[in-house]
Amino acid sequence: MDLEELTLPYYLKVFSFTSIIFLFLFLFYIFSIFNKNLIFNTNPINIKKGENIETIFSKNINNLSNLDIRFFKLYLKIIYLDKNSFIHYGDFYFNNNASFLDFIAIITKPSNVLNKITIVEGWSKKELDIELSKNFKDYNSIEYSKIIADTYFIQQNIEFNSFVNQLQNIKIDYFTKYKNNKLFNKFDQNEILILGSLLEKEGLDTIDKRMISSVIFNRLKKNMKLQIDATVLFAITNGEYNLNRKLLFSDLKIDHPFNTYIYKGLPPQPISYVGKKTLDILFENYETDFLFYFYNKSLNKHIFSKTFKEHKQKLND
Repeated sequence: MDLEELTLPYYLKVFSFTSIIFLFLFLFYIFSIFNKNLIFNTNPINIKKGENIETIFSKNINNLSNLDIRFFKLYLKIIYLDKNSFIHYGDFYFNNNASFLDFIAIITKPSNVLNKITIVEGWSKKELDIELSKNFKDYNSIEYSKIIADTYFIQQNIEFNSFVNQLQNIKIDYFTKYKNNKLFNKFDQNEILILGSLLEKEGLDTIDKRMISSVIFNRLKKNMKLQIDATVLFAITNGEYNLNRKLLFSDLKIDHPFNTYIYKGLPPQPISYVGKKTLDILFENYETDFLFYFYNKSLNKHIFSKTFKEHKQKLND
């Protein structure tokens, strides 16, 4: 056996051993890098629209080497044909000891940093506009009939139109829950929101709203004018300011489509935003024999009556 025949097996053994060592080191590197606890410059981090993965890593994580970043870039290119298409923009919060896989799992979903917007029952558009201005650079007033008043948690940097669509979908889901309620035999969805807005402006609490709803139902059934003061206030102010005075008898004669002292039936549109709790009250279809009510300031509550004679008597008591 000559020297060449002895040398070839030797080099093959060396090559095989070296390959095994290299493979072991490579697998160890992969294991360690995937399980490395990332150290963030800030938490939450902000990813701007259009930022590439290299910039995201180098700007926000301070314990990755250039080799690490190149490896992650290659990995993501294999997993995602377009390595930037999966990245969401916005603010992202990470738990302590987050790994690379944790990082990717979070930035491939919408922002997990939430803002809270509370739309108060009975609010006017002007009041909601003030709240919207705190969260959106560009926004429009939202019609009363488009959404339901509630507390909403939203992603930071969400676009205004997406926010409105989100609220409208929540409203659709809410009304779907009551689609078989007998209230829909008498009123459509917009009319129910109108009814709700009247309760928001007139009612003091759940019991009071329940009682007032029965009065409204009864008066509509008898084709009586609703004669609700809140509609006169809206006719005067359009919900843009507080009147800061008591209604005058002359105010009740204002010829305006929202004035329920002049026109029978419901106003054309809601006069405020309506909350779920108030809508729930309407869907109870609460029944009484009352046709009249007024607010007693000394007792701080509404007084209800079945007849006009009884109503006048209680007014004079």
